Amino acid sequence: MNERIKDLRKRATSFFTRFNSGSWRKNTRISYQVFWNICLILIILGVMGGAFAGGVGAGYFASLVKDEEIIPFEMMESNIYDYTETSDLYFANDVYLGKLRTDLEREEVVLENVSPYLINAVIATEDEYFMEHDGVVPKAIMRALFQEVTNSAVQTGGSTLTQQLIKNQILTNEVSFDRKAKEILLALRLERFFEKDEIIEAYLNVADMGRNSSGRNIAGVQTAAKGIFGVEAKDLTLPQAAFIAGLPQAPFGYTPFTNVGERKDEAGLQPGLQRMQEVLSRMLREESITQEEYDQALAYDITADFIPASSSSIDEYPWVTRELESRATEIIAVVLAERDGYSEQQLEDSKPLKDEYEQLADRDIRQNGYKIHSTIDKELYDAMEEVKNNFNDFGPNHNVTRTNLETEEEVIVSEPVQVGGILLENGTGRIISFTGGRDFDQEQLNHATQSYRSSGSTIKPIAVYAPAIEFGLIGAGTPLADVKFSYRGWNPDNYSYREYGLVPARTALAASHNLSAARLYGKMQSQGLNPGEFLEKMNPEKISSAEYENPSFSLGGMATGISVEENTAAYATLGNMGQYVEPYMIEKIVDKNGEVIYEHKTESIQVYSPATAYITLDMMRDTMTPIGTGRSAPRFLNFTTDWAAKSGTSQDFHDNWFIATNPNITFGMWFGYGEPESLYDNGQYNTRTINLWANMMNRANELRPELIDPPNSFQQPDGVVNRAFCSFTGQAATDACSQAGLVTSDLFPSSFAFSGASDALLVSRYVTLNGVRYVALDSTPAEFSSNGALLSPDYAEQMLAPYGGNAAGLFPEGNSFFDNLLVAQNRLEDDGSNPAGVTATATGSGITWTPSGSGDVVGYRVKNTGGSTIVSRKADENLTASLPNGTYYVVAVDVAGKESTPSNEIQIGAPTLPPPAQEKEENDAPATPVPPTTPPPSSGNGGNEEDPPEETEPPEVTEPAEEEQPAEETPPEETPPPDEGNGE
Repeated sequence: MNERIKDLRKRATSFFTRFNSGSWRKNTRISYQVFWNICLILIILGVMGGAFAGGVGAGYFASLVKDEEIIPFEMMESNIYDYTETSDLYFANDVYLGKLRTDLEREEVVLENVSPYLINAVIATEDEYFMEHDGVVPKAIMRALFQEVTNSAVQTGGSTLTQQLIKNQILTNEVSFDRKAKEILLALRLERFFEKDEIIEAYLNVADMGRNSSGRNIAGVQTAAKGIFGVEAKDLTLPQAAFIAGLPQAPFGYTPFTNVGERKDEAGLQPGLQRMQEVLSRMLREESITQEEYDQALAYDITADFIPASSSSIDEYPWVTRELESRATEIIAVVLAERDGYSEQQLEDSKPLKDEYEQLADRDIRQNGYKIHSTIDKELYDAMEEVKNNFNDFGPNHNVTRTNLETEEEVIVSEPVQVGGILLENGTGRIISFTGGRDFDQEQLNHATQSYRSSGSTIKPIAVYAPAIEFGLIGAGTPLADVKFSYRGWNPDNYSYREYGLVPARTALAASHNLSAARLYGKMQSQGLNPGEFLEKMNPEKISSAEYENPSFSLGGMATGISVEENTAAYATLGNMGQYVEPYMIEKIVDKNGEVIYEHKTESIQVYSPATAYITLDMMRDTMTPIGTGRSAPRFLNFTTDWAAKSGTSQDFHDNWFIATNPNITFGMWFGYGEPESLYDNGQYNTRTINLWANMMNRANELRPELIDPPNSFQQPDGVVNRAFCSFTGQAATDACSQAGLVTSDLFPSSFAFSGASDALLVSRYVTLNGVRYVALDSTPAEFSSNGALLSPDYAEQMLAPYGGNAAGLFPEGNSFFDNLLVAQNRLEDDGSNPAGVTATATGSGITWTPSGSGDVVGYRVKNTGGSTIVSRKADENLTASLPNGTYYVVAVDVAGKESTPSNEIQIGAPTLPPPAQEKEENDAPATPVPPTTPPPSSGNGGNEEDPPEETEPPEVTEPAEEEQPAEETPPEETPPPDEGNGE
């Protein structure tokens, strides 16, 4: 050991001896100088190279941004804060509905309403030097550049939050040095103009966040907090904040939900959970959280906080969402156009201009975070949907042929009966609720607002009867001619194929007679009046002015049709005493700054006078009575109110309607197939419509009785009077009308003036033969005639105007409303001969006889052997009589009063024997003469003025009219002919 130490010392002494020698020192100094010079040269070259590279880089950077215009502060501010925000929809009374349809949902939030955990998490993860840098971090850029050049794995990004904001809001996601250079320049500029709080707030609102629990694409931390955890951004816990902060790096990889709103499986959730752990680690490193907070957050099961899959407003309320979107787009298009100096009328007059602004409005409404407040009562809407979904009597499905768009093959599809309904408030036009259809997934068309169909007979009150009242042609009880006619190939008919003759207007409307409505419409047109002008004021979208000239319009004959909304609004006009208020569904629209950019203002148009509206309503009250086509409604309703209603069925039973109004609201309902087909199904179609209508009203009344069942009824306004008139002519009552018992009274406008010939109705006598009334001759025995009224030929022709027709049709069999009326053309002519005799037969205590073979016989007389008339019978009465004991015969009497030869004699009971002769005693006084036991012979005037005491003629029995069979409840014997409105 010692030897080794001695050896090392010896070697060290030898080294230092040589080092201190002159030659070694000289050599060492030369080497040092050479090394130093080389290092100096390298340093100089490095500095020069660096300067050159820096100059080149600066020059290159300058070349990249030399054409970039300097963005002024105002524009930069607009761009930074111009992030799209989804508009919100609301039911009435600020009840939240949901988001508008959009490709990306976003809800803005201010920084003070964001959890500090989330702010710190984002900064620690995305930009740890955010509070120190001026927009860029040079070493981060160099690191990113090095990674780009070497193609090494990316550990951290080179972009600050400021740069990311610039990329998202001003530039694009293009990967290029040019775009990167502009990004750096704009980031530096942005930091000069904006505070750090403003930049981080903007970033938190624009960052992509993947999907929410509905499967919708989302952006912004407020939308993520609600859509993933169901909380506000300000209420996020540390684990929740860390999870959201990690999403922007790979939104769709880290999001916990699929594109259909389902939670990912365990493997699918792992990337997001690992990213959350990384965020927590960085927060700990940056001392944003303590070790204890870190440990607790790391151990927390964040998956328990994910909200379950949920449906969006589009899924839950598709018809409401789509309808509000469409209407809001139209409104905002007008707002934008007016800002640019265009009027709403200019927009309507120019389709290109309208299309342009509707496109702008469509984009605007999806990006600018409007709050759209509607009129729809959520509770009522939900209740009506529930009633519809539980209703099981829509009728049978209809099989239709469709073409498969993918295979181009024809397939058979079962199509259900569709439904559309609108409930609106008369005085404001507010649409309170609606029913868009059976199943949105099967058919998206909103049958309440966007489907246009023939109105059928629901057109009659608004385009026939109300106009005729307004023009002063009729009152509620004015008689109308329900008689068949043919006009230019048009041959309308009633549902029953019957003629009802002269009927009061209110009866014709309630029973929905077609012939009388068509004639009344034609009468207005023939006098140069336009009955369509009233409906035209309400501006139905698909009805052209030319259509009102078509006579079949009176029965619902339309080219395209009318929507449920439009038809219901027209009835609400009557309920609002003649004032039309345009229906609306959007109350107001507020922009994201809280400014009201649109608010609905109710304006009304006087379409009918209050008097006309009230009289029409009073006539429509009869629809829900036994004579009306809506008579089944009261048995389905569980409450009563002052309803005025009308049903309607279009040609070939393609559409069925029921609309009713009361002093508060109007509710209209339509049934039909998507592709028009017959609803007939054994005549049950109308009952089904009324049934669902009533069920919905019952449910609505349970929720809103003050709205659906008002305590007041329609109040008769000034200008309406109850006036006496002749029910036969519709004119002022004359002596002839009074004597015939035809004076009645009903409602008229106070300005109504009776006109027409005073001799239209004459007192007359008539006879009845085979159910037909004939004018009696002067010589016709009074006992076989009745006192009545005669319609003059001229007036009959006037009643049939403008289409003409058979005057006999004014008094069809079964019409008992005018029992004692006749027309002058109906005369039974005397054949000039005595009538043929009859054969009598005894029937116990009575007698019967055969009818005479002569055609002009109007009655029969039963006489005794003394020639006195005991009983008279009219030709249409039973040819039999009960008689006391005696001998009788029968004669026939014709219209001129001539009698036939006597029939065979008939003995009733035992023959009466003369009393035995008495011997006269001398001095006896002469016997007192005994009066005859039978009346004196006839005076020859055709019969006694009064019936003999032995037999009182029974009073005439009038058979009741055949009950009106409305279209909706009585099937025809065969399919009706194809004319407009033949459903009723």
